[in-house]
Amino acid sequence: MLPPFDPWLTNRIALDAAAAAHAGASALAARREQRLADLLRAAARGSAFYRRLFEGRDPAAIRLETLPVVRKAELMRAFDDWVTDPALRLDALRRFTADRSRIADAFAGRSVVWESSGSSGEPGIFVQDAQAMAVYDALEYLRRPAARSLERLMNPFGLGERIVFVGATGGHFASTVSIERLRRLNPALALSLRSISFLQSAESLAAQLDALRPTVIATYPSVALLLAEERLAGRLQAAPQEVWTGGENLSAACRGFVQQALGCAVVNNYGASEFLTLASECRQGRLHLNSDWAILESVDARGRVVAAGERGTTTLLTNLANHVQPLIRYDLGDRVQQDPAACPCGSALPVIEVEGRNDDALRLGRPGTRTVCVPPLAVSTVLEDDAGLFDFQLVQEGPCELLLCTGLQGKAADASLRRGRSALSAFLARQGAVGVHIHCRSGERERRGISGKVQRVLVAAPEA
Repeated sequence: MLPPFDPWLTNRIALDAAAAAHAGASALAARREQRLADLLRAAARGSAFYRRLFEGRDPAAIRLETLPVVRKAELMRAFDDWVTDPALRLDALRRFTADRSRIADAFAGRSVVWESSGSSGEPGIFVQDAQAMAVYDALEYLRRPAARSLERLMNPFGLGERIVFVGATGGHFASTVSIERLRRLNPALALSLRSISFLQSAESLAAQLDALRPTVIATYPSVALLLAEERLAGRLQAAPQEVWTGGENLSAACRGFVQQALGCAVVNNYGASEFLTLASECRQGRLHLNSDWAILESVDARGRVVAAGERGTTTLLTNLANHVQPLIRYDLGDRVQQDPAACPCGSALPVIEVEGRNDDALRLGRPGTRTVCVPPLAVSTVLEDDAGLFDFQLVQEGPCELLLCTGLQGKAADASLRRGRSALSAFLARQGAVGVHIHCRSGERERRGISGKVQRVLVAAPEA
């Protein structure tokens, strides 16, 4: 069965989104207020979880900032009460996402489903109805990366474009589901839109890209960095015209290195499993929040909203597009700062700076041997998918010395660590990293990186 797609709804939302970007702050605020009111009514009407949270208050009288913060673990425990569609049951959805042959299939004939990677220690399942997908489609099309805007104006259907996504392809992850959905809806894209796994050696990855000759590579900054190094070493010949990045922090140094090594523009975006297209980069290289459909509140450690120009401890998301699985003041875990100044590009959408995932890439190899670079998201994918280990931290303590930790204790924790060590050892061997020693420790408190934020994959600073 084809995944849900409503062309009329998508076109209507696209027209509104095109106008909203230049309509001014007051017009954006009016859209937000109306959509928030609609969301609160839908949550009160269809979600037993939110009815309890609202404590009998009239949704029309609720101010967003008076509602408590919700977190993924809490929502997943109450999943069947959380969703507003009675056809959605967690057990059935778990069985659905366990079947990798059903990636991008419609669930219950009307929903798109993807799972999160568990980067916060808790994997999640997120369900999108036709309205949510129409919003994501419209925002992606209208506010997508704009490095070659003139060329795209002359070629709006992307004829001759070859886009390759490099990432985790073996599960119902948001990017993988989204790409496969587009391929299903438009078979003409089957050859021009591809996904390849980053769970392979750098040599195999380079060979696949050379064979596909992509004009655009979409991936994570740490993978883009790996590809740039492969190009400089002469092992990658593919010459993309753009690299699209997201999912991790993109530093100015990383962007510059990738652009110089690959000889093309790097365009960044910001999204999450909880809202697929949160922000896109403009021609000025600044991220614009899609504030007509998403509310982000940067808050301090006590949950108080901080002023524009200040960076809080975490960020709360309210997704105005998804009524089937309401997310209202949801702790996203990223640190987001809103710029109080307008962007020179002319868009009315607010500019944000994001501090999201900041894991380190592993560089394994003893002196005198070739160093093997392993992207952190590949490590997380192996430990989560192959070992079922979600509460972990992996610390590189030497050229071939790794410490795999979990905050859990007891026999179950020790068994999880053994599975994780076995899966990770096999994966690293396939990458060409030999002689790597992995030590395990349970009941271990997480180490923090130089930013002060907890990292899942961390290279320890050398001892003075």
